[in-house]
Amino acid sequence: MTLVCADILKLTPEGLFCPLGPFHIDPTRPVQRALVTHGHSDHARPGHGAVMATRETLRIMAARCQDGFARTTQVASLREPMRIGEVTVTFLPAGHVLGSAQIALEAGGCRVVVSGDYKRDPDPTCLPFELVPCDVFITEATFGLPVFRHPDARGEVRKLLDSVALFPERAHLVGAYALGKAQRVMALLREEGYDRPIYLHGALERLTQLYREEGVPLGETRKVAAADRKSLGGAIVLCPPSALQDLWSRRFPDPVTAFASGWMRVRARARQKGVELPLVVSDHADWDDLCRTIRETGAGEVWVTHGQEDALVHWCRTQGLRARPLHMLGYGDEGENDPSPGKGEEG
Repeated sequence: MTLVCADILKLTPEGLFCPLGPFHIDPTRPVQRALVTHGHSDHARPGHGAVMATRETLRIMAARCQDGFARTTQVASLREPMRIGEVTVTFLPAGHVLGSAQIALEAGGCRVVVSGDYKRDPDPTCLPFELVPCDVFITEATFGLPVFRHPDARGEVRKLLDSVALFPERAHLVGAYALGKAQRVMALLREEGYDRPIYLHGALERLTQLYREEGVPLGETRKVAAADRKSLGGAIVLCPPSALQDLWSRRFPDPVTAFASGWMRVRARARQKGVELPLVVSDHADWDDLCRTIRETGAGEVWVTHGQEDALVHWCRTQGLRARPLHMLGYGDEGENDPSPGKGEEG
């Protein structure tokens, strides 16, 4: 029997629910069983009875939420189908951050893919996105407007290095979310030949060490000590975005403030945040890659979970696809999903 999509996934107050499991995917409230796409806190919340995720995501959740984030956990190996109840589940790389995964659900000849957060651009800190043909594609739309077309991240990092060379007496403070973005910026700096120590705000240390333990080459990093700030002229210092506007940032020598985020495409937003050097480095798919991915999946139906939903739904319909916005609440509370000041450190 061929099932319709609504038989495999339903929208509930807790989020996407598979009654054939039964389980939720990235639930926003504690549930009995959760499948989690990645470690950002708007997708990976504590308090569930059981959590299934990739090994790296489980490590990240334990580091951020401590050991009590779930009563039991189960590692999902990438590309290995698992039978859960009446549905076959497969985790596949999403290219968003370390351990991030799409989740494919198959039952009755129908395949539904939940993208989680994803990007198509190369990233030395995580596995690349893998396209999964499907009947129904459930996609994010954080940057789901045509204005968002991300430049090459390596070129943005070269802008940072050019500024360091131009202003060798000034510290360069780079706002970067603690999970994923900070480590990606470090890895890109190393790929561009920067071999000096990179200084870290204390809030970035724990997850940076986890990435290093997972084999991601980040080079030498040092924690910023209060007594050292005035001597860091010419240094690159990574910190949570919120720290750029704190007293913490004002003790550096004539700092250049930079912010690595897809939202820096909007220059007014950079000016509003007092960012001197906007770096358009995003861990989410831009408009072109959202549209390309939808086309390449071959899906005849698209659900848009969070972000700029309406524009992407309209585009899908112009392509002859069935599409609906889910207007899901509880996502976008950290990182690039929510650019508001002080609203988290990842994305």
